Order: sequence, then structure tokens, then C-alpha cells
Amino acid sequence: MTARADQSDCSPLAGRGASSGASASPPAADARPVIPNRRAALGAAATLAALALLCVAWEWRLAPLRPGGTALVLKALPLALALPGVLRRRVYTLQWASMLVLFYFAEGIVRGMTDRAPGNRLGWLEAALALGFYACALAYVAPFKRAARLARGKART
Repeated sequence: MTARADQSDCSPLAGRGASSGASASPPAADARPVIPNRRAALGAAATLAALALLCVAWEWRLAPLRPGGTALVLKALPLALALPGVLRRRVYTLQWASMLVLFYFAEGIVRGMTDRAPGNRLGWLEAALALGFYACALAYVAPFKRAARLARGKART
């Protein structure tokens, strides 16, 4: 038994009959193609970009912890690194970015409850954007995961 990652979960073409190159089995003949949810992909890209811009603006100009800005502006860097993959609708990037954004959701809740105005409103906005990205990312990824699970189930039988 070889230990290899199942790339069908990571490919945006999963379920469309595209092979990953290393796959030995042909795609199932009765497999239905996955129809990407374009609205969810657009929503994920828009909310991720807005969240990154909010993080930069918040810690640099709108309500920094110290006057003149702080190094917390660097918290937007992981979001900026995920943005190209999200714009290209890469399922793997959407998966790990949906887990990453939960830290921003938690920070938004904490700062929304503890900061003074305007920081508290920015915290709630951060939480809302993070939650919006999470919902859009899950809505986009779910059909691909479902198709991969069905293909694995049919391959076993």
C-alpha cells in the first residue's frame, strides 16, 4: 500500500474526468461533472480582499494600537498570500484559507467586545468578513469534495 495524497480533493477539475497524472484508475464513466459555484468563488475573493484591506487600514490608519501604526499590519500578509489562489479558484487554497480565516474571526470577536470605538466596530466588521469568506469558501468547495467522495466510493466497489 503506497502512501500518496489523493489529489482529486485538491483539483478544481475533480469529478470532470481530469486525471492528476499519477492516477492509475480511469475516471468513472457515470461520474457527473462538478459545476463550480461562480457566485461563491466571487464572494470568497471579494471578502478575502476586503478582509486584507481592512486589516491593513485598521492597524495603519483607522484605529492602530499606537499612534502612527503598529507592526500588527503584518497580520494581513497571510491573507494576501492566499488571495492569488482564491482568485484562481484553487480548491486546496480555499480549504486552507477557510481554516486560516477562523483566526481573524476570533480576533474580530475579541476586539469587537473589548476595544473602544472605532476599534470595536472594526472588530465586528472583521468577524463578519471572516464569516462571509468562510461561508463562501465552503459553498464553493463542497461540490468538489462530494464528487471526490463519490468517486472514491465507486472505485472501492
